Amino acid sequence: MNPYWLEDEPVPRASPRHDGTVDVAVVGAGVTGVAAALRLAEGGLRVRVHDARGVAEGASGRNGGFALRGGASRYDVARDTYGGERARELWHWSERALDRMAALAGDALRRPGSLRLAADEDERDEIRREYEALREDGIEAEWLDELPDELAGRFHGAIVHPRDGTLQPARWVRRLAARAADAGVEIREHDAVADVAALDAEQVLVATDGYGHGLVPELAESIWPTRGQVIVSEPIDRVLYDRPHYARQGFDYWQQLPDGRVLLGGFRDVSILDELTDVEVTTETIQRSLEAFLGELLGEAPRISHRWAGIFGLTQDLLPLVGRVPDREGLWIAGGYSGHGNVLGFACGELVADAILGDTASPQLELFDPARFA
Repeated sequence: MNPYWLEDEPVPRASPRHDGTVDVAVVGAGVTGVAAALRLAEGGLRVRVHDARGVAEGASGRNGGFALRGGASRYDVARDTYGGERARELWHWSERALDRMAALAGDALRRPGSLRLAADEDERDEIRREYEALREDGIEAEWLDELPDELAGRFHGAIVHPRDGTLQPARWVRRLAARAADAGVEIREHDAVADVAALDAEQVLVATDGYGHGLVPELAESIWPTRGQVIVSEPIDRVLYDRPHYARQGFDYWQQLPDGRVLLGGFRDVSILDELTDVEVTTETIQRSLEAFLGELLGEAPRISHRWAGIFGLTQDLLPLVGRVPDREGLWIAGGYSGHGNVLGFACGELVADAILGDTASPQLELFDPARFA
């Protein structure tokens, strides 16, 4: 079944063409590839984007539509793992990226905030530690003990992230692609790349996240393709959830869309080893779990309008890989967002483009350096 996001009206765009060798070939026309291409073209380079599908038809059109600040790790865990200064800068860097997205996305992005829920007392203790770490470092967050009626009794407290958002991801990336085309980027849809060495370009950026697993064999064991599954209900006649919600360490996530539908994704841990795959199909086990939980969220048997699966890239330390591929002249990578690709993917597209253009000042380049897994 086609993802709900991809039913949006196509965004018209120009069709520039480049003859011969380009400065940079980008593999992947999702948020990372398109953001990088736009930045590179604005920097004066000739850029060509290749995608086996159309713009935003991979992970950028198959996710839950969350636009969250921060990374995939809880903030307190990130401080302990990467160090306080690095964790704080990563969070603020993602905030600045989300602000830039808001300036570009128009009605594809709303910012009602998000709610991180504790599914049990153990998780309450964990996210309370996260909340306290956020507040210690001056990062905006609120704590809720009293939950709305539809959540009370099921959950045990929550963090409110006031500046988070909800995204129509396909609309957003297609608009970004139109900007890139206006800047001179050639976009070749339905043009699969089997070998990056065959591309007619001085430099190549692989921006496929969990897709295209064999394109950079040196890093094949560093980014693990992982399947996420989603269902969407028919519209309901009342507003139950006014912002994105997520619980159980992010294994469950849902939001109510402007047309009244409720989108629910996750439950990957029901069959976690089976979901470490790049096979983009739904499975009965996880779909059944999603439907049962959606019925609990709605208070009635759900009527399902859409189901789909998408692939994202998971890394061992939950940090992206962004930068030059070790020992491969002219080859760059940006991916491995561990399920947080809507904001990180945009930010990392700009980050790797800046590096290609010669600006390596960002501290995120050291944190995300692919050489850490080499």
